Amino acid sequence: MLNQEQKRELLETANVIAVVGLSDKPHRTSYQVSEAMQKAGYTIIPVNPNVNEVLGEKSLSSIRELPSDVDLVNVFRRSEFLPELADDFLETNIPAFWAQLGVFDRGTAEKLERGGKQVVMDACIKVDHALLVKK
Repeated sequence: MLNQEQKRELLETANVIAVVGLSDKPHRTSYQVSEAMQKAGYTIIPVNPNVNEVLGEKSLSSIRELPSDVDLVNVFRRSEFLPELADDFLETNIPAFWAQLGVFDRGTAEKLERGGKQVVMDACIKVDHALLVKK
């Protein structure tokens, strides 16, 4: 998994973040974190089959539908969903997989790393951005 310097580099070079489990409800953490990242200059692509649009962006139903210009996938799903999400993710050319605070599965992290992916788990992207990126 990425160390702090590697996370900083990822966040400084990324432009497009796909957010799996992004809610359209403003009181939900996924919405608040994604809105903050959008305000920080990132393009956000919602991935949630239960909503049509979030933060002014059309929602896609799965990772498999993501365009090729996505730099990282940020996951707001429970840990038990990570193995299935990882299988879909490994079929993409997206370089980085980020699981939010409280979301962790060691086997999934190892599988993703074996597949050549950058991995962050159990970390809030908004907090790390605030601490690591000096933009």
